[in-house]
Amino acid sequence: MSDHTHMDWQHPLVLGKYEGVVLEGVSPKNLLLLHGFMTRLRMLEERISHEYHPANEMACPVHLCIGQEAVPAALSLVLQPHDFMFSHHRSHGYYLAKGGSLRLLMAELYGKATGANGGLAGSQDISLSDLNFYGGAILTGAVGISVGAGLSLQLQNSPGIVVTGFGDGATDEGIFWEAINYAALKKLPVLFVCENNGYATYSPQAARQARTNISEKVDAFGVPTVDLFGNDAVEVFRTLTAATDRIRAGEGPVFVQAFTYRLSSHVGPEDDGAVGYRSEFEKDAWRNNCPISLLTSALFKNKLLDSASVEALVCDVRREIDDAFAFAKASPFTDPIDWHSLNLCATSPLADRLLAEEDEYIFDGRQQDSIPGPY
Repeated sequence: MSDHTHMDWQHPLVLGKYEGVVLEGVSPKNLLLLHGFMTRLRMLEERISHEYHPANEMACPVHLCIGQEAVPAALSLVLQPHDFMFSHHRSHGYYLAKGGSLRLLMAELYGKATGANGGLAGSQDISLSDLNFYGGAILTGAVGISVGAGLSLQLQNSPGIVVTGFGDGATDEGIFWEAINYAALKKLPVLFVCENNGYATYSPQAARQARTNISEKVDAFGVPTVDLFGNDAVEVFRTLTAATDRIRAGEGPVFVQAFTYRLSSHVGPEDDGAVGYRSEFEKDAWRNNCPISLLTSALFKNKLLDSASVEALVCDVRREIDDAFAFAKASPFTDPIDWHSLNLCATSPLADRLLAEEDEYIFDGRQQDSIPGPY
């Protein structure tokens, strides 16, 4: 059982820079992939922030994950094609971790027909069924769905696992604890990843929860827990590798709590500092321990990265992002929407039969104790 809270990590951070990044045991290839993923994600989020206003052409709100790149970077290396990933509303990192296309992502944000969901889902609900990736705007909704997916995989004896990502705010909801309990009871192949950034919108965790040790409460349900500093991408990778190995071995669910921090606002590129819910001192302490700069420093120190390599990476990523934005802006908008076809299946013989029997029951005025049908 872990015994940390968010403040346990925050107090050391205000004293200086985190010095705990250890590269040993992780291949140079994976270290560079972690760095490249985080750099690409940060550059994308910063470009979205830059483009959002004043053009106002993106057709949805965006929840940026600037400062929280380490967890999705690690997941990009441990997830397999047949695994399922369920994301919260801060979805871009998880989308990329499952192999989502930048072109499809940006077209979706612009509400275009070429988007991942035809421009109808936007940032918060973006999904790619071919990649087993599903975003979700409803707080904690994806956690409950992930348990259902885990049960399905178990019943089918599938080799895949389910990963669900969420913030500390999700643990305010009753469905979270129901999901934890059922996953533990049935030993479901589910990895619960809590990116604890200390806030739910503008509310600090301590103002919402009498006991802020989430892992302690999860452990009481019989789910193994791990706490770690979520801005150390290498340690996050080690932890998630061990967790997914355990789940793939049939040992049941694992809960990982990564203490991290969003440097961006809760939603949108606008600065929400005027709300006054966090101090500049606090933000500076975490900015000084950005996951990308921490790993970059360690890679430079161990001569696994140099300035020329970083410059080449940035140029390549910038070209890819430029292409994605150009594709999105040039794409056509979605045709007029047939809401009927979006909400109802045209081929549902059982439902059609039951509805026909119900109509006959109502209009014939027959008095029966129950509605006809197999149920």
